[in-house]
Amino acid sequence: MSAAIVEPAVFAFTPENAARADAIIARYPAGRQQSAVLPLLDLAQRQHGWLPRAAMDHVAAKLKMAPIRVYEVATFYTMFNLRPVGKHFLQACTTTPCWLRGSDEVVKACRTVLGIGVGESTADGQFSLVEVECLGACVNAPILQVNDDFYEDLDGPATERLLRALQNGETPPHGSVTGRQTSAPAGGPKTLTTLTFDAAPAAEGGE
Repeated sequence: MSAAIVEPAVFAFTPENAARADAIIARYPAGRQQSAVLPLLDLAQRQHGWLPRAAMDHVAAKLKMAPIRVYEVATFYTMFNLRPVGKHFLQACTTTPCWLRGSDEVVKACRTVLGIGVGESTADGQFSLVEVECLGACVNAPILQVNDDFYEDLDGPATERLLRALQNGETPPHGSVTGRQTSAPAGGPKTLTTLTFDAAPAAEGGE
């Protein structure tokens, strides 16, 4: 049974985030400031760690929107967490490309190391695990997103090493765990491995 969610009674941006919010709103033309609802919700979530109703109400008041309209946005996009999540928020992609490349082993490693299932958090509040659809990095599948960072080309053992490093307070370099260069072919380039320039042919007439 999951613990009851304790909603804060009030929420307000810190002075620094209030200034950021004002700068974001200023990007939009007069009469269109409510278009800032997505970045302001993201800012509120980053400040609080998740998105309680008080934070949504604060954003609604700042943008002069009906609160229900802000709730509609927050409940539509899976990027917003409406309940507390761990310090390390793990998003395991299990869409077809990642599944074909072994995402089951990534999820299994998370279950094994952390002792939690999909949709659960560790008792110490350090880790939460969710299953997501495409993270948009299919060529380097399978992918595990940790907060804002992608860890790519994972398998079961590599995922276990990553999680144990995080448990120890380490932050492993993000990107491909196999050393793949961006989205280059696994094992290195197979074509255009050398670059040569042929001398231009001499013009007719010796010029």
